[in-house]
Amino acid sequence: MRAPWSTPKVRASVQAATGEAAPTLPGALLAGLSDFVAVRLGLHFPEPRWRDLQRGITAAAAEFGFADGETCARWLLTASPKREHIDVLASHLTVGETYFFREKDSLDALGEHVLPALLRSRRNGGQRLRIWSAGCCTGEEAYSLAILLDGLIPDPAAWNISILATDINPGFLRKAAEGVYGDWSFRGTPEWVRQRYFRKCQDGRLQLSPHIRARVTFSYLNLAADVYPSLVNNSNAMDVILCRNVLMYFTADQARKTVAHFRNCLVDGGWLMVSPTETSNSLFPGFSPVEFRGAFFYRKSDGTGRPIEPGPEIIQPAPAADAPDPWQPIASAVADDPGRPVPVAFKEAEPLADDEVEPPSDAARRCANQGRLAEAFDWCAAAIAADKLDPAHYYLQASIEQELGRTDAAVRSLLRALYLDSGFVLARFALGNLELSQGRRRQAERHFAHTLALLRGHADDALLPEAEGLTAGRLAEIVSSVLASLPREERSR
Repeated sequence: MRAPWSTPKVRASVQAATGEAAPTLPGALLAGLSDFVAVRLGLHFPEPRWRDLQRGITAAAAEFGFADGETCARWLLTASPKREHIDVLASHLTVGETYFFREKDSLDALGEHVLPALLRSRRNGGQRLRIWSAGCCTGEEAYSLAILLDGLIPDPAAWNISILATDINPGFLRKAAEGVYGDWSFRGTPEWVRQRYFRKCQDGRLQLSPHIRARVTFSYLNLAADVYPSLVNNSNAMDVILCRNVLMYFTADQARKTVAHFRNCLVDGGWLMVSPTETSNSLFPGFSPVEFRGAFFYRKSDGTGRPIEPGPEIIQPAPAADAPDPWQPIASAVADDPGRPVPVAFKEAEPLADDEVEPPSDAARRCANQGRLAEAFDWCAAAIAADKLDPAHYYLQASIEQELGRTDAAVRSLLRALYLDSGFVLARFALGNLELSQGRRRQAERHFAHTLALLRGHADDALLPEAEGLTAGRLAEIVSSVLASLPREERSR
């Protein structure tokens, strides 16, 4: 299927058929704004979509305090807008259209084939699973995954499940974290989902069950500008990435870059799910296409570059017409789990020359990337034994402990890192993320505020230790976005 960006005449035809008015801003200004948005957000606004671009910039102008869209556009192109300005612009240019269990055929394939096979392969050791909803919008997709896994795993307390959900729009993230939805978010959703996982609020909307809400961590991430995979944003070592109805809004070049980054974020044999309208013969090098009934996935090739052939445990015959609903939960009761820590990802170790000896800390990262957490922990212990005063070793140890589900131990390791270096920004930031993953928002806010205070002592373009090329200015923007995305009624006074 051809990607949406390969048919630029479609939008113009629609406009002609529906009588949409042409944009009134100067063409040169819209062209410059289109280039600006492509660079800063990765969003694709070719000439046939300039009316949408004008509508978005006009709406953003009022929020920026400008009288009209033209003045706002000229300011954006001549000034140096801050990240919060880019966030506002993104909120008016991105589409918030989603609902629970959207594109059911794809989620059927995920629930019937991909996830059961992954769970079987992890059942007797390393009971871990990492899933990323990229471009999560207001959270319905990520929560659909949590509900699906709740039915597939009868013993959730024995598993370390991480569901990361990211978006560029803090407003979307704030709504997602609140977990309150109206009827429009449930169109096509099985009735048992409402009955089992939601309760009605006084205003008629539905509130998601706390134990499901706690299983998803929402975070700001700009797919066009941020680094991933990265230890800082927990985007590494993913088993499954869902990025549906996002690539279609990117430029072709940005879509290719994003897919390449996704491939690096996935473990060997990991799965990438996109929308049926985003499949392409050329966009997914390094992946093997896998077709299910009514759905199309991409599977990462192994480290040798050879495709991983889907075995019989993945591809199964289509169920009979009278087969039970695959969305019906397997477990008869819902475990009221308070949530699990979000594992921190690990930086890829550099390849060694023939005569080099691998440092224990690099061996720890390598083993952690491969899911061999017990070995990773032992290597990290060896690194600490060799140098007990290096705070980076304790930071790495905390990352491994968090992925092992040892939350209290991870906190102790981070505190040791901060005892050795009170200005260790990433350790303070990690403490905030850990508290947030446990639902302790006020404690998380205090750590994030402390992180911002530490960052004020660094130049914006200064590279931070253990941050994989992240600058102090960019981390400050990320922390500010995390704070902005927290539900307002739950924020500290």
